[in-house]
Amino acid sequence: MKFADFVNTDAIQAELEADDKEGVIREIAGGLLKAGAVAEDEFEGIVQAIMKREELGSTGIGRGVAVPHTKHPSVDRLVGTVGVSTEGVDFDSLDGEKVHLFFLLISPPDRPGDHLRALENISRQLRDDTFCRFLKQSKTPQDIAQLLEEADNNQFGS
Repeated sequence: MKFADFVNTDAIQAELEADDKEGVIREIAGGLLKAGAVAEDEFEGIVQAIMKREELGSTGIGRGVAVPHTKHPSVDRLVGTVGVSTEGVDFDSLDGEKVHLFFLLISPPDRPGDHLRALENISRQLRDDTFCRFLKQSKTPQDIAQLLEEADNNQFGS
């Protein structure tokens, strides 16, 4: 699975303003709402489902990265987006570090394979230090979309 299969490029945010976990999740999910990838009447339910998932254990996986995700019946296919925080956000990460790179995923409950393949792709790409460094330095959604495309085309070392 590639980023192009699930990342909604219209929802990418290069400069997140929120400074706490729920704020970041609302802001990133709000990008999907504005892009038309999630329904307005389902927005609160999606945010709450992601927060509930965070209560099970932080999706801050370390090295400045978090992958907040949930399964939700309002989506008929896997949707996701990317957000970057220059300042970093305390996200209760496994390594205690602030998070700068966020990959948000929402998938239908009946498609667990897609969800797992997307998580696998994200974690594989994020092991590449060059990819992470370029993402953190991105100034525009277009820059981020270009990096995701390059990662899809195996232009990084992973």
